Amino acid sequence: MTVAPPAVPGTGAALDALADLVSDGDALVLSGAGLSTDSGIPDYRGATGSLRRHTPMTYQTFTRDPRGRHRYWARSFVGWRQMRAARPNDGHRGVASLQGAGLLSGVITQNVDGLHQAGGARDVVELHGGLDRTVCLGCGDVADRAALDERLHEANPHFGPRVEEINPDGDAELPDEVLDGFVMVDCLACGAGPLKPDVVFFGETVPRDRVDACFALVEEAGSLVVLGSSLTVMSGYRFVLRAAKLGIPVGIVNVGPTRGDAKADVRVDAPLGVVLPELAARLAG
Repeated sequence: MTVAPPAVPGTGAALDALADLVSDGDALVLSGAGLSTDSGIPDYRGATGSLRRHTPMTYQTFTRDPRGRHRYWARSFVGWRQMRAARPNDGHRGVASLQGAGLLSGVITQNVDGLHQAGGARDVVELHGGLDRTVCLGCGDVADRAALDERLHEANPHFGPRVEEINPDGDAELPDEVLDGFVMVDCLACGAGPLKPDVVFFGETVPRDRVDACFALVEEAGSLVVLGSSLTVMSGYRFVLRAAKLGIPVGIVNVGPTRGDAKADVRVDAPLGVVLPELAARLAG
């Protein structure tokens, strides 16, 4: 027997409006970290977001400070285990169901966890890249993160301190005193490096061709539906601005306020783990 998700008081009319928006078809999803919190991956800016306690790795520090880069990889080596174990939640599956029903024109995600794809979504545009790949800053070789993890385990058989906290970029909080024991490995392709996760760090620019492809999706969409993003940074907010400028309806589902609320035609302040299964049940059967 299928159990309906619990209703959220005060959201009935907003959910009806969102359902009407998506049912018109060609809805483009733009998702953020709030979609993955039910999978055990915290967001950066929510009520318990890690930006309140943790300064994420920046591109400038990673590329210019060898010590900072070493510290990142030590913490990421530990944090990757939890990221790899994360599983898609009802929100991810709801998006996949809507896509399977032919109601979505595309999915753009700001997340780097791969959970949209694991939940059944197809042709996902990873705006900020993916943690399941690495790129060599020396030769440009792109490789599988799982293969790197095996090499790191061989180089660090006894490095396994307790994880205090995991961040959305897979960077775990570790005491500084344990970091010196970590050994980083070089790029297999060129024998040098340095290696970097194939994600866009804070302070780094999203590749122009990827941005242009996302703008093209926005311009062809019947509506833009933002899921679990505060839209604080321009990286995602620019797509809301483009949609609003073109007169394309915007729906936003997020717990708490967002930067794009003034541009939204439909606003639902409720958990995605409740809203998306309900939406999928109504529209995807």
